[in-house]
Amino acid sequence: MYRLQKSEYIQHFPINKYFSYNVESYVEVFEYKVGDWIIEEGMNSNYLFYIHTGKAKVFVTHQNGKMALINIVGAGEFLGDMELLHEQYYSKAVQAISTMIVFAIPFKPCREPLLEDAKFLKQLAIYISEKATDMTAKYSQRLAFPLENRLAEFILQTAVDDIYREKHVLVCDYLGVSYRHLLFTLAQFCEEDILAKDGRNYRIRNKSRLIGLSEILK
Repeated sequence: MYRLQKSEYIQHFPINKYFSYNVESYVEVFEYKVGDWIIEEGMNSNYLFYIHTGKAKVFVTHQNGKMALINIVGAGEFLGDMELLHEQYYSKAVQAISTMIVFAIPFKPCREPLLEDAKFLKQLAIYISEKATDMTAKYSQRLAFPLENRLAEFILQTAVDDIYREKHVLVCDYLGVSYRHLLFTLAQFCEEDILAKDGRNYRIRNKSRLIGLSEILK
């Protein structure tokens, strides 16, 4: 994590538009690199984050010790919203997929004003409801659409510089498919020159084809 000069970012993105009072004096701007943990699972988050640019994966560890991917978040989304509303909330792990720039509002001086800010709470309620709707839609897609469409969308979401490098076991759980089915579909994408094997990773060769496959899910 790196602290950035906030004046440049605040000037081009007025974060105050989400609030009834001036939060700029409290806001910090952080940069995270690929693989950095923004929030560690089980740790209390000290900030409400707003993603300016970049993407991250949200994980949860089950009682059997198995870590599962539960969501992909990106620009325009909040992190730490549940921690804001519930001080004892059991935090999920959040890891950067790409370089990320985030606005961070510290809970210590801002929790009470945030929870009393009707304008912000309305925005947060809309965000949480949309997130719940999106999670429900993703679950229904597992039953309604072929793996090739869902995998195409997932590759577009998680690839960095046109390189897809996610672990197969994690992806199988997230997409609700067998290991064999996933490998078969990836091999199919390679045969169709959509992807090319690059060591343990895959390089995107035909992004427009992936976009076409994923658009059925919109």
